[in-house]
Amino acid sequence: MMQLTTSPMASSFLIRFIVLFALCYKTKGLIKLPPNVTVPAVIAFGDSIVDSGNNNDLKTLVKCNFPPYGKDFQGGVPTGRFCNGKIPSDILAEQFGIKGYVPAYLDPNLKSSDLLTGVGFASGASGYDPLTPQIASVIPLSAQLDMFKEYIGKLKGIVGEERTNFILANSLFVVVGGSDDIANTYYVVHARLQYDIPAYTDLMSNSATNFIKEIYKLGARRIAVLGAPPIGCVPSQRTLAGGIVRECAEKYNDAAKLFNSKLSKQLDSLSQNSPNSRIVYIDVYTPLLDIIVNYQKYGFKVVDRGCCGTGKLEVAVLCNPLDATCSDASEYVFWDSYHPTERAYRKLVDSVLERYLNRLI
Repeated sequence: MMQLTTSPMASSFLIRFIVLFALCYKTKGLIKLPPNVTVPAVIAFGDSIVDSGNNNDLKTLVKCNFPPYGKDFQGGVPTGRFCNGKIPSDILAEQFGIKGYVPAYLDPNLKSSDLLTGVGFASGASGYDPLTPQIASVIPLSAQLDMFKEYIGKLKGIVGEERTNFILANSLFVVVGGSDDIANTYYVVHARLQYDIPAYTDLMSNSATNFIKEIYKLGARRIAVLGAPPIGCVPSQRTLAGGIVRECAEKYNDAAKLFNSKLSKQLDSLSQNSPNSRIVYIDVYTPLLDIIVNYQKYGFKVVDRGCCGTGKLEVAVLCNPLDATCSDASEYVFWDSYHPTERAYRKLVDSVLERYLNRLI
């Protein structure tokens, strides 16, 4: 049998080629940061958009740690993410090359090493109005803040104060809220009848700004605050307030736009008065509305209902193993009647990073 031999020069070339290929493969689709910039972790606060399982053990109806949730996540495991797959915090951690997903802080299987690269404190159905999480029996922002303080203590115990301060100052903090305040507390439950929409959006934006001030005091510097989406165009709100033909509920969208304009101004002012901060208001309303209006351009086939069940009202416990789901969630903008699919989130995150990355880093 003939034996093949390889010259040292050929071996060296082959090794370099394999290393180069591996590096290219590893960095494919990842964000290329400037040489002096590092993003060690992604840390999330807020509602179901970035809740990766903190509601799992709560006595609430707002949970999703059962099929068909997680149908396309890590081998079909329902983790408590309100999606068929990854959520925005996961996608951001992946894009920054940090890790594949951001675990819930209350995950019983959380390891010490997970803390170094970021966790999620968010709770589905929470909001800026303190009454919102109370109605749904979920974790308010005040308790998310307490968990964050506990997290900082744990981090110091693992890596010391200096490294902890570095992680806090350079990590990407993602704050998401407002949808449940407008859709549930104000319009569906009518729990704030003493407020008109201008007054209610003042309450929301003031609460949001105060929360950002609190995490800034604790060391957060790179903070992305997502505005409210076009909540009137999600399938459940079309069903509840869109009339017979289930159009987008414009009064919900108008409330979201009013809140967003107030939040944007307050965050700009806060950023200017917070040394070394990168506090950035992120407009998700415009890119998500574009995906909804021009869904076919983005490669979607269905926009007015979710993949789960009829897609018109099913969400949380109403989207369960008894419901049939669509065969291919990637054809749908929405997974259930309230939350986008992983594919829609990816389109949204790409759009946001393209517009705001240079301001965040």
